[in-house]
Amino acid sequence: MRFVETLKQPLALALPALLVAALAGCASMPDPIAAVKQITAPSSDVKPADSQSGPAQPTPAATGATAAKPAEPEVPVDPRAQAAFDNARRAMRAGRNDEAERQLKALALSNPELGGVHANLGLLYRQNGKLPEAAAALEKAVQVSPQQAVFHNQLGITYRQQGQFTKARDEYEKAIALDATYASPVLNLGILNDLYLQDRKRALVLYDQYLALSGGDAAVTKWVADLKNRKDDHVALSLKEKP
Repeated sequence: MRFVETLKQPLALALPALLVAALAGCASMPDPIAAVKQITAPSSDVKPADSQSGPAQPTPAATGATAAKPAEPEVPVDPRAQAAFDNARRAMRAGRNDEAERQLKALALSNPELGGVHANLGLLYRQNGKLPEAAAALEKAVQVSPQQAVFHNQLGITYRQQGQFTKARDEYEKAIALDATYASPVLNLGILNDLYLQDRKRALVLYDQYLALSGGDAAVTKWVADLKNRKDDHVALSLKEKP
């Protein structure tokens, strides 16, 4: 899992697992835990199954292959807000989650327009098993920064973990519509169709699309081969979603 690294636009994810890199806008998310480095604020106009036996889990795609492209122009952020955001990121990386949560909550109240703050707060909640709170925070992130594909992908993962599969599908599809080169939601939508919606045909199309976008993934390639030869509907849930 990762966190959004920017308050505003270019987000990059990264906690000991995930941080969104932008304060207000978007971020690239390589592995399931990334970090938000900047605080991106929206402009005025306006990227898991349980581990069990089965195929090896896919490794995080390389940065650039799965990273979502910035969708909003850079907007100046109050230096005090940026400093507070950076402090929260440092606390997350050091494992001081309670401190990070307090700082992000305060920042969300004082600067509600910064999508990266809400996104990182949502990722922090999710890491701590607080799924309702995580969904609410990520819903706020996509509300204030609707053009950020990475936020929609993270919200989709959260919905899937809550068992809200239709909502998860919708968020993955929104992420893909915003950035057709962002591989993570393509894989996540494939996993959703394969393991939860029982639509293997659609899943295979999505897996092939993901492999083309990511430049290859040995674990997913093996999973696809197994899927094509699969005779029964009872399979181990071993593929992992990508942030």
